[in-house]
Amino acid sequence: MTESIKRIVAVASGKGGVGKSTVTANLALAMAAKGKRVGVLDADIYGPSQAQMMGVDANTRPKIIDEKTMLPIEAHGIKLMSMAFLTDIETAMVWRGPMVSGAFQQLLNQTQWGELDYLFIDMPPGTGDIQLTLAQKVSVSGAVIVTTPQDIALLDARRGIEMFRKVKVPVLGVVENMSTHVCSQCGHSEPIFGDGGGQRIAERYQTPLLGQLPLSLAIREQSDGGRPTVIADPEGTTFETFSSIVDQIDDSLNAAGDQTSGPSISFE
Repeated sequence: MTESIKRIVAVASGKGGVGKSTVTANLALAMAAKGKRVGVLDADIYGPSQAQMMGVDANTRPKIIDEKTMLPIEAHGIKLMSMAFLTDIETAMVWRGPMVSGAFQQLLNQTQWGELDYLFIDMPPGTGDIQLTLAQKVSVSGAVIVTTPQDIALLDARRGIEMFRKVKVPVLGVVENMSTHVCSQCGHSEPIFGDGGGQRIAERYQTPLLGQLPLSLAIREQSDGGRPTVIADPEGTTFETFSSIVDQIDDSLNAAGDQTSGPSISFE
């Protein structure tokens, strides 16, 4: 049996704590809202979070097929695979790099994804084993870099961009998360983490600033509650931002000419 994935997009950052998993979940849901067939691979072996963000019960386990492959979990119309589905929530993955890379490859290659237009990979922080394994083993269509405006986050975001450039993965653009704080009482906005950082790094590397997202209590509550913003508030401005971002991703990859000859993964 052969199944294919048309496009693989890595969502990455140079450091943790910038909201990369929240961005990944909402990008996937926004792309699905465009009528695309979408999957999400949670590649953070040490700290998987997509299961909770997508509202999947902690005791959910994938169906095993022929003791070799497994079916992804479906949530909100998205196909999802995560280490969270294979371990208990209290389990700490005390593994060295080669074991982590092996687990990542198993999650990717032994999941029966079916026909997908997009697979978004929620990458772990940093530029280590899983990032290198992805670049060496998988034909990646492009990467989206998530950062916050503060200088320390921008330093790490630059390292992430440089890493993808070294391994010849196109950087599709930058998403600036937590761009402004929005008061839940009065609606006042304030750039508490700095201003214009995402734009500066995008200009430096000649890549688009795909969008700017607020630091909002509602977004945090929706993610923790298993209903990311794109489905919890489809009339809101944040939905519009994510919708614009996925349009830019799709347009960029269409312009690159991979619509018919794009990367594919075959499972046999």
